[in-house]
Amino acid sequence: MSKEDNIREILDEAVQEIVEAEGNPRAWLSWALYLLTKLEEKVTQTGPVNRASYVEMLEALQDEIRNRVRTGGWN
Repeated sequence: MSKEDNIREILDEAVQEIVEAEGNPRAWLSWALYLLTKLEEKVTQTGPVNRASYVEMLEALQDEIRNRVRTGGWN
């Protein structure tokens, strides 16, 4: 199993846990924010170049979310 496959499996399990704990999708926002906060904490430890890349990722995520709301699907 590749590292990416392993991470996907871990995230799939985390998603299942979140859904079982909180059935209302509106409440999942706090978990999405928690994940982004933890990722930001890690990238901040690595320096300003990665911090700038993280902000770019957030902007790309924002575009993906807008696109999802507009089209009804993920790219």
